[in-house]
Amino acid sequence: MALQEFKSPTIRAGGNAKTVKGDSTYQTAIMYLAPYTASGMGNVCPMAATAKCINGCLYTAGRAAFTPSINPARVAKTQRYFANRGAFMSELVRDIGKFVKHCARIGVKPACRLNGTSDIQWEIGHPCVRDGELFASIFEAFPTVTFYDYTKIVKRAYRTLPSNYALTLSYSGANKAYAESVAKAARETGTNVAVVYRHKRDRNELVMLGHCGASIGIPLPVINGDETDMRFLDPKGVIVGLYAKGSAKKDTSGFVVG
Repeated sequence: MALQEFKSPTIRAGGNAKTVKGDSTYQTAIMYLAPYTASGMGNVCPMAATAKCINGCLYTAGRAAFTPSINPARVAKTQRYFANRGAFMSELVRDIGKFVKHCARIGVKPACRLNGTSDIQWEIGHPCVRDGELFASIFEAFPTVTFYDYTKIVKRAYRTLPSNYALTLSYSGANKAYAESVAKAARETGTNVAVVYRHKRDRNELVMLGHCGASIGIPLPVINGDETDMRFLDPKGVIVGLYAKGSAKKDTSGFVVG
């Protein structure tokens, strides 16, 4: 049974077809910004050109593909972030606080993805104030919330992250040096790697065969990453197999495998 939706100016929960699959124990709130340079005010996906994931971005999938008002709202939100980061962080603190209360009311644990369509390094340079107290990050301000994200910024895998923040590296074969850096980080840090396969059947075959993913230089078992979005619950040392959605189905850059 689907949980009650949560909506706010910065995050929302209950309307994503993938996240609702994990709603029995957790509910995930996601923040969607205008990716890459789509806001016209800055770049929230610094590795997008290198990884060539721009054309295959999920910005073109899901509700955004059918609801004309969604992407302009994401642009406006991203412009607020660049125009006044302090004020934006205050908005985010307010909305996550409301989401925590929402989850308590319906009897689930709160989870949050801040980079639904962005790759911002929230663990650095994003202090915030909650109830008059200054915190170094949003993760420290909300220790009872489980945060998680995908990232193409490989150096983030080497950082000591807050205990309530889980990162999954995002693979792209479009750039050899980048692909090698992801494989190296997976070996050295044990961070899981998300790989987008062109067809669902390709991903499913690898899962069923226990394929190690050696063809992309990352010898790890493949799991079905579309069963749930709760990446913080994944076993360690795996490839999170996803399949292409939206415009990613036509991607030929190497970002999509197969």
